[in-house]
Amino acid sequence: MTEQDTAAAVDTTEGATTVDDDARDEADIAADYIEELLDICDLDGDIEIEERAGRVYLSVTDEGGALRVLSKPDTVSALQELTRIAVQAETGEFSRLILDVGGSRDARATELQRLVDTAVERIEAGSATAALPPMSSYERKLVHDLVAEKGFHSESEGEGRDRHTVVTR
Repeated sequence: MTEQDTAAAVDTTEGATTVDDDARDEADIAADYIEELLDICDLDGDIEIEERAGRVYLSVTDEGGALRVLSKPDTVSALQELTRIAVQAETGEFSRLILDVGGSRDARATELQRLVDTAVERIEAGSATAALPPMSSYERKLVHDLVAEKGFHSESEGEGRDRHTVVTR
C-alpha cells in the first residue's frame, strides 16, 4: 500500500476522524507491515485505517473468507504485537494501535457482551461477585465499559496473563 493509498483509506473510511501526522506515520508503517505479511502468506485483503480516541485502528477485510486463517483471537493478538513492534522499531515510539482481521474484534466484542450479561445475571440472582476469565487489557477495557453501561461496577484483579475482571453491584 502506497502512502497515497493509505491516505485515501484514511480519508474515505466512513466515520473516521482526521488522522494527525504522527498517527498517519504509525498507520502507514503498520499498513505496510500488514500488507507485506499478506503478500508473504499469498492472501488478499483490504486495509482500512481510522483513528479513535487517539489510537490507530487497522482493519483487514476480504471478500472470500481467506483471512479466516489469520482471524483467530490469539493470532490477531500476536499479529497486533508484531505490528506494534514494527512501528516502534521504525518510529522509536510505543504504538497502541489496534488490529482487526476479518471482523475478529467485532466477534470478540459480541462474546464479551455475552460474558458480561451472564455475570450480571449471576449477580442479580444473588451472587456478590462474578469473575470473568483472564483477557487482554483492551478486552478488559471493553468489559469495564459494558459493565458500567449496565449500572454495575468492575475491577481488574490479578497479574500478567492471569489478570481478569470481577463484576460487582
